[in-house]
Amino acid sequence: MSTPETSRFVRIRVDLVLEIDDEEAVTGTALQALAEDADLSDAERADSKRAVTEDTAEALAHLVDPFDLVGAVPGVELQQASWSSEYIDYDPASPEWDIDGDDGDENDPEDDEMTVG
Repeated sequence: MSTPETSRFVRIRVDLVLEIDDEEAVTGTALQALAEDADLSDAERADSKRAVTEDTAEALAHLVDPFDLVGAVPGVELQQASWSSEYIDYDPASPEWDIDGDDGDENDPEDDEMTVG
């Protein structure tokens, strides 16, 4: 009996809910990171500065980098990443936010959830 071939590629989905209690600190840190980013052109830097100044969620998205999450993991190479941020209504008592509950996707037995806390 032969072992079926499996893909070497793995998708990890992470959903984070963060509470921003100091918008100025988040925005200031994002602006500092943009100022120190030597890979940005002047036009990109100006657009990014405008975006993080107008929207704290956008500032946070500039600070959270998926590459940082897996960069030190031996034996893996990040192939693709995408992320976004948005303001949400959050009620930790709501079943919608039950991390240990069923996510409604019964067709995905590969999902393994890990709760940190």
